Amino acid sequence: MAVIGAILGDISGSQYEFSRPKSLDWKKCELFTGKCKFTDDSVMTLAAKQAVQQGTPFEDAYRELGRKYPKAGYGGMFRRWLQDSGMGAYNSYGNGSAMRCSYIGEHFGTEQEVMEWAEKSAACTHNHPEGMKGAVVTAMCIYMARTGAQKSDILAYAVKNYPKDTYRYSVAFELNSYRDTYSWDVTCQGSVPVAIRCFLESEDYESFLRNVYSLSCDMDTLCAIGGGIAEEFYHGTGFEDDLLLQKYLNEELYQAVQK
Repeated sequence: MAVIGAILGDISGSQYEFSRPKSLDWKKCELFTGKCKFTDDSVMTLAAKQAVQQGTPFEDAYRELGRKYPKAGYGGMFRRWLQDSGMGAYNSYGNGSAMRCSYIGEHFGTEQEVMEWAEKSAACTHNHPEGMKGAVVTAMCIYMARTGAQKSDILAYAVKNYPKDTYRYSVAFELNSYRDTYSWDVTCQGSVPVAIRCFLESEDYESFLRNVYSLSCDMDTLCAIGGGIAEEFYHGTGFEDDLLLQKYLNEELYQAVQK
């Protein structure tokens, strides 16, 4: 389930979201510790899932679940939108649209459905073209991984959307080149292609997480974005998913994962 991959990625990355030590041994460090917690990425991932399952507008689902967790770590504009029911989309291209759409790539059966629903999931807040693209590309990579695409296919699709001639952080660039040059970036165009690259150069779900750990980045969100792709491609995380979910989620969110 891509949702599990995204949520465990969020939880794992949360411990270094703003404070990754320069000396971090990203190849050997613990991935799930007492410093980990769920963040807004997990809350909004499950809100998007509920919107699809219940047939309710995404904005209603985001506000309903999001208001229950006001301190989950939302960005400033989204926090304002969450509390103001009359506020519409605000032309965001932040990576929030990409971190919450894993269920769409996991659930729908055709490319057209995935793209349409990913756009819907983004449009109520992140209606900037880059915000919409971030959601669509993430959901489509999850769908491709789920339906048997090879990494070369996912790479070709991602590079088409994030070509190196246009994007500073293109999927076309090798991860090693980012380890010295990448800087903390909360935009879709600065997060989605790099998260995909972390997946492409991984061997399993764990090594995907460690690839993200190797960067100074918005770690929980990159782990959430690529985590859904990695989980679907590798057919699991290799961890005790249920035990980790019960440990780090409360009962309401844990039950939402199970539905």
